[in-house]
Amino acid sequence: MSKVDTAWLRMDSPSNLMMIVGVWILRPGITLAALSERVRDRLLPYNRFVQIARQDAAGAHWLDDPDFQLERHVRTHKLPLRKGLSEQSNLQARVAELAMQPLDHDHPLWQFELIESYEGGSALIARIHHCIADGIALISVMMSLVDGGGLPPRRSRRKPAVEGVDAAGDWLAETLIRPLGDLTAKALEVAGGSAAKSFSMLASPQQSLSDTLDQAVDLARMGGQLASDLAALALMPDDSPTRLKGQPGHAKRVAWCQPIPLDEVKAIGKALNCSVNDVLLSCVAGAIGAYLRGHGDNTAGQEIRAMVPINLRSLEDAWKLGNHFGLVPLVLPIGLDNPVERLFAVRSRMNALKGSLQPLLTFGLLSVAGLLIKPAQDALLALFGRKTTAVMTNVPGPATKLQLCGATLEQTMFWVPQTGTVGLGVSILSYGGGVQFGVISDTTLCPDPQRIIDAFEPEFAKLLALTLMLPWGDT
Repeated sequence: MSKVDTAWLRMDSPSNLMMIVGVWILRPGITLAALSERVRDRLLPYNRFVQIARQDAAGAHWLDDPDFQLERHVRTHKLPLRKGLSEQSNLQARVAELAMQPLDHDHPLWQFELIESYEGGSALIARIHHCIADGIALISVMMSLVDGGGLPPRRSRRKPAVEGVDAAGDWLAETLIRPLGDLTAKALEVAGGSAAKSFSMLASPQQSLSDTLDQAVDLARMGGQLASDLAALALMPDDSPTRLKGQPGHAKRVAWCQPIPLDEVKAIGKALNCSVNDVLLSCVAGAIGAYLRGHGDNTAGQEIRAMVPINLRSLEDAWKLGNHFGLVPLVLPIGLDNPVERLFAVRSRMNALKGSLQPLLTFGLLSVAGLLIKPAQDALLALFGRKTTAVMTNVPGPATKLQLCGATLEQTMFWVPQTGTVGLGVSILSYGGGVQFGVISDTTLCPDPQRIIDAFEPEFAKLLALTLMLPWGDT
């Protein structure tokens, strides 16, 4: 097991389990038998899904499970009928419950739970430990489950774009690999492949001396940029002391909204000369600020920091498992009430991050963490927790809806785990022409994440209304 993956394996805590949690809403419903057959054919050929993660004095390694049983990992659950609660509320309660239910370390660290009857269809809850793979790799794996999919091809160049599942594969290569637009591409463009190799050297010290010297030269050429970004990470000021920061408890809650039209988001971005990401992130900042003010807090001049995963894989390696990503700290101006002012502030901060080498630095930090004993790893990673309020993913998905076992995948969302004392996770996912916004929170720090969700759409509506009032026509 790589040192980075080892770090994730050891990062579980009573407050935060290192699982990626996802939900698929399917219509019409599917059966457990159909799902099990699909998983057996498409998922189990990935060795990690039939292997146990074992730790010893030398680190961690993968071992085939001698007692692997698919029924242990693919199961059904019937949602209880709670008076006064909708089916969605009941599903959210189940997702929150599973988010704090540890996976069995005596067997492969993943599980699918099928809710066979949900709003006229089915719901599928997936839990996969982060040591198996990061979100980019796991979505590549999940794409192999959809109708017409298969094991990702090991090819060095893309085939011409076609319809259906192959088109979904092209989407994976072209857009998912860059989860924040040009941010990843810019980082890798500035760093070059050799810089990424220089940081991976931490996890692979057995490289030849000549390779090491070449990488050292490449690093020296970027010394100024590296020193600047390293200083920015080391000297990050503490977040504003909001109610969202503190010591988390041992329970979670989740909430999500109905998708908003992606075309409307694009229209706002075009009218205000901002990217789609700028628009969505400004709405997230507005929703969190509105939530805090709704609790009587004064947010004037306040900002919070969200850690955003940035993919560092090459296109050819998108299908591989394991973790290969860095993090960038994004500061959200929650104290700005004016939606346009807030949007432009987000745009300015996003532009400042482009070309940053911070994703490579944090990847190196995770590699170092995997080399340390666990108490030292915990102390090292606690530096991020003290300066971070949320972990946030923002991923563009396929423009057309996919199918699983003959059913249409109507909605999809997922959350990456929060680490240390971080108690808030935010997920933005575009799919099938809509944008899905979801929140997972620690109940001690944020007991009512639905109120953040409920504030997201009004913030978006404000920007849309302002866009419609702009002077249109020929100029």
